[in-house]
Amino acid sequence: MKKYNVAILGATGAVGTEFLKLIEERDFPFAELRLLASARSAGTQLTVKGKTYTVQEAKEDSFNGIDIALFAGGSISKEFAPIAVKAGAVVIDNSSTFRMDPEVPLIVPEINPQAILKHKGIIANPNCSTIIMCMALKPLYDLARIKRIVVSTYQAVSGAGKEGIDELTDETKAYAEGREMVPHILPSASLKKHYPIAFNLIPQIDVFLDNLYSKEEMKMVNETQKIFDDYDMRITATTVRVPVYRSHSESVNVEFEHDLDLADMRKALENFPGVQVQDDLEEQIYPMPLYTSDKDDCYVGRLRRDFSNPNTFNFWVVGDQIRKGAALNTLQIAECMIQNGWV
Repeated sequence: MKKYNVAILGATGAVGTEFLKLIEERDFPFAELRLLASARSAGTQLTVKGKTYTVQEAKEDSFNGIDIALFAGGSISKEFAPIAVKAGAVVIDNSSTFRMDPEVPLIVPEINPQAILKHKGIIANPNCSTIIMCMALKPLYDLARIKRIVVSTYQAVSGAGKEGIDELTDETKAYAEGREMVPHILPSASLKKHYPIAFNLIPQIDVFLDNLYSKEEMKMVNETQKIFDDYDMRITATTVRVPVYRSHSESVNVEFEHDLDLADMRKALENFPGVQVQDDLEEQIYPMPLYTSDKDDCYVGRLRRDFSNPNTFNFWVVGDQIRKGAALNTLQIAECMIQNGWV
């Protein structure tokens, strides 16, 4: 198999380190591996497949000779993605910078792999909560077109990065020791006000927009429509940060154009790659974030008919947002391109 020169931008962060784990686990065919980060993280040493690599500061010439550039996300993408493309690399980007750009395909490989062919150097990875929901929606959408989605999310602190994880740990210790919990990060580091997440729920992820929805909520609306290429699908979302370290959970209510049989829906979900059904109420089996962390698949349970509205069903889906919601999906895009000879 041909091997590729790969660069990882943001190699020391939560998503970047997950890239390195997955490259090992999945035996990704790289010849050269170039680890890049900010000046602050330059010099850090990381080991991949028994070889130690020194993280370099990302600069203008960092992408020379690179075939595939995996971007872990953040505002740095806006600066370096065009530079990488100009150097000849295909960029697969985890930030929100390019997701809604009509020139940039937004990809979940199990759902819309052919859209990769439309890329002009940059491919966008969707938002984590969007990916997890869409993985469960796709096999059902193939049975009947979706008219409307109502989704509420229960999102882990790791969605806010390492700082979010540390904040939950520090606040839990402070609470247990009778000390004051002093938040610095959540709901968003850029905001003027912060709230404790330990023993709490915060119904805000990212900033609020003029329509009173948060930016995270509108990502789920707009990105889902783009991934399915269905702009008539009506979607409303409420996104909530919860005191869970890892794995996002979502309660999804879906109205279809026509009625479906529960057994057919279950079979479609069971047969869809990347989805596992955990739904045995007698045995109290259903997906939970504690048991889906560090797993590649998205887990679906609590599948049931909504008795309040015709042609409508509820389900619960849980997935590791650092893996399938970020690093894994990005790597799968690259693998899809390699397998099809598109890179």
